[in-house]
Amino acid sequence: MSDTEQALGQPPAGDPPQGEAPAGNGSPQQAAPASPGTEAGDGPDGNAAATPAAAGQAADERALQGDVVELMAAAAQRDEYLALAQRTQADFENYRKRVARESLVAVEKGIAKLAKEIFPALDSLGRALDGAAQDDPLLEGVRLVRSDLNAALTRVGIASFSPEGERFDPSQHEAVAQIERPDAESGSVVEVYQSGYRMGESILRPARVVVAA
Repeated sequence: MSDTEQALGQPPAGDPPQGEAPAGNGSPQQAAPASPGTEAGDGPDGNAAATPAAAGQAADERALQGDVVELMAAAAQRDEYLALAQRTQADFENYRKRVARESLVAVEKGIAKLAKEIFPALDSLGRALDGAAQDDPLLEGVRLVRSDLNAALTRVGIASFSPEGERFDPSQHEAVAQIERPDAESGSVVEVYQSGYRMGESILRPARVVVAA
């Protein structure tokens, strides 16, 4: 640049004037126009706010479906545990009833076994009372002993029976003899040789009897 040009304030040759954009390829540069619907903040579909909301709703739906699946699984597991508890309770109740029945049967068997050991003693006391003299001082003591034994048997459910005059029943009676008795019906018990004993419906000892022919 010459001294004269600097003095006149002319810009150096080759430099564009201030405020003008340099030309490229011989034509002024222009800003590309913004396409419609692509303003700042707009998404590709032209609705930037709708995309996050839809994504959030989809996430909520997936979470809700997951909760429903978990609830259904928990309900199925609960039903399974409930059924197991009910079966266990039913099994325990059946076991308790079976043990109670078995215990009762065992007790009854023990009582019956002991009672059968006592029956001969009662028979002996009965014969002693029948053969003793009425003025025997021991008679009352023997009678009391027999009465106490019979009372003990009664308390555990054992009772004696004497079927005289009844129809002979082989399930309850044992015939030791058969005699002619015009005054008695044929097949009836005319004499009880030995009393029988029963516990409930069970016959512990059949009565030994004489039957009319």
